[in-house]
Amino acid sequence: MQRVALGRTALAVTRLGLGTAALGGMFEAVSDVRADATVMRAHELGWRFIDTAPLYGHGLAEMRTGAALVKLPRDDIVVATKVGRVLEPASGAPPASIFKEVPPLAPRFDFSAAGVFRSHAESMERMQLNHVDVVHIHDPDDHYDDAIAHAFPTLARMRADGAIGAVGAGMNQTEMLCRFAGEADFDCFLVAGRYTLLDTSASVDLLPLCEARGIAVICGGVFNSGVLAGGDTYDYASAPSDVRERVRGLGRACARHDVPLKAAAIQFPLGHPAVTCVVVGARSPEEVEENDAMFRFDIPTALWADLRKENLLPAHVPNP
Repeated sequence: MQRVALGRTALAVTRLGLGTAALGGMFEAVSDVRADATVMRAHELGWRFIDTAPLYGHGLAEMRTGAALVKLPRDDIVVATKVGRVLEPASGAPPASIFKEVPPLAPRFDFSAAGVFRSHAESMERMQLNHVDVVHIHDPDDHYDDAIAHAFPTLARMRADGAIGAVGAGMNQTEMLCRFAGEADFDCFLVAGRYTLLDTSASVDLLPLCEARGIAVICGGVFNSGVLAGGDTYDYASAPSDVRERVRGLGRACARHDVPLKAAAIQFPLGHPAVTCVVVGARSPEEVEENDAMFRFDIPTALWADLRKENLLPAHVPNP
């Protein structure tokens, strides 16, 4: 499993990393034992990058990540988490959430310096770590001013002090990430769902900008939350009919080349020179194994040509 530099930082990540939203019970509850086995299997297969967040399972994903990490060589793994939400005791009924069987904690946005310090400290406590390698500002869609004026300078100071290795931002959109790239010294961005077989919008603005500025791009949501992996969910909601039809077209084209659609979806983002790695979620060792096999699957160049010919991929996007 190839390791590559994360932008201009001293960190090196594998081209495939483990996302932990599923381990926090996204859409479906997961047991502690199953979550632990999932992380361990990813490590056995050579994955050396793991991404988590306080939001995922309202702290559950971080706790499960940490429970596995204490059994693994810490310096061999790059760990990323996020700030921008703090978890507070939930009063009354558990808050509505896409995460199942979560602790009685409710996330609250907080991009202040105090909120960043608190979130980071609580993340390390949940993961039983004394340092985290990458910290992203998480979903600041409606909080740009606070994120750029308070959260980023706080993380930048932590980076300068050696407390963290890289400062990033994780979002489901590209416009604000482009603003961040132009106004602050970010090391990396985690962009979810915007550079996939279904949505290549990041190739228009974000990816060229990041390539020019040396900002590493981590692609998440490469299955667009499930529809490209055999599910019926697109961007965390039921997939509309036009998306389902496009997925069927992609599937037919892949089948003609004996390529699983899932393999094409995992490998496609890595064709762009701005993309450093892909992060995929899993809720079982078996899903890790399947994702690993899809990542290593030999895809003929002719498939990408056919997808362009059928207008299923734009002409300007590069092949993996």
